[in-house]
Amino acid sequence: METARKGELFAMLRTEERKYTIADIEALPEGKRAELIDGALYMMASPGRKHQDIVMDLAYLIKDHIVQGNGSCKVYPAPFAVFLNADDRNYVEPDISVICDKSKLTDKGCSGAPDWIIEVVSDASRSMDYGRKLFKYRTAGVREYWIVDPDKERVTIYHFEQDTMEEYGFSDKVNVGMYEGFIIDFSGVGLQ
Repeated sequence: METARKGELFAMLRTEERKYTIADIEALPEGKRAELIDGALYMMASPGRKHQDIVMDLAYLIKDHIVQGNGSCKVYPAPFAVFLNADDRNYVEPDISVICDKSKLTDKGCSGAPDWIIEVVSDASRSMDYGRKLFKYRTAGVREYWIVDPDKERVTIYHFEQDTMEEYGFSDKVNVGMYEGFIIDFSGVGLQ
């Protein structure tokens, strides 16, 4: 009888995974970063130099295009808080977020889905960027999602509204779906 009770208790403990909230993100020690997807907490590693070069180049090119075209969308590189579903169980820090609906912007970040998200893959983020985030971004209402993979020298673009996917190499010129006539030449991105 005692063994049966221990087995029941163990099964109960295994099925009761802790669900984290935004309060847990806010309580992290200074310098620690994490993301929250459906209440599961994922610690984030510091990005490398090549990663940061790519993020900065792309953010600059996007912001410049928006400014030159007198656009109203805002561009934010990480760390930038995105409360993806406007709830307390989903919090991400995409490498680049482009938000066109300014009503989503708060002093804390973005409440809801950005229009365009770019993630630059690292070894630590590979399964998250290609898996969990792909699904979450699609279901949250992100219009366009780019996965930039420096190791594979590949850019994968998901146009969720059209339900299409395209792949490009780092030597290609890539059309930005959100902005007609905006082309990013990847041969010069992140080479500094």
